[in-house]
Amino acid sequence: MSTLPTQSIKALFLDIGGVLLTNGWDRHARRRAAQHFNLDYEQLDERHHLTFDTYESGKLSLDDYLKRIVFYEERPYSPQEFAQFIMEQSQPYPDMIQLVSQLKQEHGLKLVAVNNEGREINAYRIKQFQLNTFFDAFVSSCYAHLRKPDTDLFQLALDVAQIEPNQVVYIDDRLMFVQVARTLGMHCIHHTSYESTREKLAALDLTLG
Repeated sequence: MSTLPTQSIKALFLDIGGVLLTNGWDRHARRRAAQHFNLDYEQLDERHHLTFDTYESGKLSLDDYLKRIVFYEERPYSPQEFAQFIMEQSQPYPDMIQLVSQLKQEHGLKLVAVNNEGREINAYRIKQFQLNTFFDAFVSSCYAHLRKPDTDLFQLALDVAQIEPNQVVYIDDRLMFVQVARTLGMHCIHHTSYESTREKLAALDLTLG
């Protein structure tokens, strides 16, 4: 943890799913997939939990992940159809996207994504919602081969941004990840709504003119 005195905020570290976009492939999406593709949800979910960490860590392709959870037997639909369904579950939170992109512009902030996501889903979401037009870096689990709550992923983001922890605000919808990031000395916001996050940012002098 830095021993430097608190300095002005110079970067936002952001989770993506649950903050800027809906979650990429959560239990609600898996339940919808089970219904849509006539699968046993409990079996799908169990297989998912047994192998998803490996996929999010960038050690397994989406195709191989789907072979493990769905296509271990013949299906009347293709892996491509199933993958397309997964991608289509992603939707934006326009108010949050606008907020962070405007804060970046007005305050000269670095924006760094610190998120757990598989490579293909991550790539789709970055391109589909043009996240690369305002983010400076993506310290994603699939690239780093590390997953939150591993503190090494947060440390990597700090190293990539070349910034001190007390110059960072980290925003995540998962309380445990917020608590872990806080141990490194970052200012942290547990995101529960646009309004509350905007208020907490304003308390750190990050307001829009």
